[in-house]
Amino acid sequence: MKRAACLALLLLAACGKQGQLAPVPPRTLPVAPAGTAVAPNAEQMLKLPPQSAPARVDDPVSSSQARPPDRFNLPPT
Repeated sequence: MKRAACLALLLLAACGKQGQLAPVPPRTLPVAPAGTAVAPNAEQMLKLPPQSAPARVDDPVSSSQARPPDRFNLPPT
């Protein structure tokens, strides 16, 4: 029984679509954005713009430093 369930899960996991993305037949791709001549295809719409995940070029903390002792940092009473 377990072997059959594992085989069924393996078969279901392997049946994903590997081809091009396309809209469902009654629907079409969105119209071209203002200022562009052609509408983007599905692959172009899925690509993230650089603003969504920018690369970090500088670290605000260049080196860790120990905090100086604080006389007001008392344990709770």
